[in-house]
Amino acid sequence: MEIRPILSAMMRNKTGAILVALQIAITLAVVTNAVFIIDQRLEKMARDPGVDSPNLIFIQSIGYRPDYNHRNTIAEDLELLRAEAGVVAASPVSGVPLSGGGSSTGYRAKPGTDEAGNIPGNYYEVDEHGVAAFGVKLVAGRNFTPEIIQKPDQPTSEMVPELIITRAMAKELFGTDDNAVGKPVYDSLGQNATVVGVIEGMLGAWPNWDKLPQVVFHPLVDRGPNMRYVVRAEPGQRDRLIPLLEKKLIDANDTRVITWVRPHDYFTARSYSDDRSMATLLGVLTVLLVTTTALGIVGLASYTVNARVKQIGTRRAMGARRVDILRYFMVENWLLTTAGLVIGCVLAFVVSYWLSTAFELPKLNPLYVLSGVALMWVIGQMAVFVPARRASAVPPAIATRTV
Repeated sequence: MEIRPILSAMMRNKTGAILVALQIAITLAVVTNAVFIIDQRLEKMARDPGVDSPNLIFIQSIGYRPDYNHRNTIAEDLELLRAEAGVVAASPVSGVPLSGGGSSTGYRAKPGTDEAGNIPGNYYEVDEHGVAAFGVKLVAGRNFTPEIIQKPDQPTSEMVPELIITRAMAKELFGTDDNAVGKPVYDSLGQNATVVGVIEGMLGAWPNWDKLPQVVFHPLVDRGPNMRYVVRAEPGQRDRLIPLLEKKLIDANDTRVITWVRPHDYFTARSYSDDRSMATLLGVLTVLLVTTTALGIVGLASYTVNARVKQIGTRRAMGARRVDILRYFMVENWLLTTAGLVIGCVLAFVVSYWLSTAFELPKLNPLYVLSGVALMWVIGQMAVFVPARRASAVPPAIATRTV
């Protein structure tokens, strides 16, 4: 089949062809970038937090009465929590992973005070049950011992004597995650602590932080009056335990209030709410754009068929088969779609560059553009098939009805 007659016929309705080609180009540019962003968001939300998230419960307590005794309250609360059936472990904790709020500081493998040498780490203050309560995997060294847990009654800048760090933190500090146990780590004041354990991995507090896997455990219990606990439940027991533990803690001590008892899912869902909303919005936009483009192709093809009824009938009378007419319109649409896709490929990378510079998003993977091109080709051919089939059904006699 010659291409020139098809191009000539398309030029008779240049406006419609140009508009559909531009629509295809814009759709490709927007859809490929939208799908790429959606995949990034879904991948982000699907990250392994490194903790036993489905079975974790976090509790916050605040002492308020003059006779409130912080140390006694912690001891009594932990005894109550650990004794409850269905509880695997419980520990005081200073923050909640992936909650959007927490504490960080700088660490270094060598003493010094220059800011450039600090390795940022998100730290959690726990006791000797912290590793078990979070459900993290200790891959080297040992856990904290009860004797090493610091319990200051006044604010202090002293470094804790021991640390447990993630493998990611060990690699940042020492260049490798092997043989970190026994090595000293220094703070900005030159004080040092010894690494006694390394955990496989754990995500910290801030989902958008590029240092999220750099987590450090400190053997320390805060001086209060605010206190948080992390409780790890047996599988399937979390939802039963939440109201039960809340009631028991309230009844056990009226010198403080329990402000909330929440599963870890509550915090992760809240932290990822913007990512989830964006993925949903972009998904709806993608469907609407693709549908609108497909309808545009159908509309142009239908108009073309109606405008060329006599021409089609003449070709049929001259011996053209139905498959020839069908192929004619399919090739015409393929040429139109390809022209739009060529423009769309360029536009897709222009949009990607703008997004990466303006919003610090990763650059578009070319595989998404190639997949988008293939998808638009398929959609274009599917959209034109029904009008093209209708054109192929035009009888040869139609050529003489208007003569």
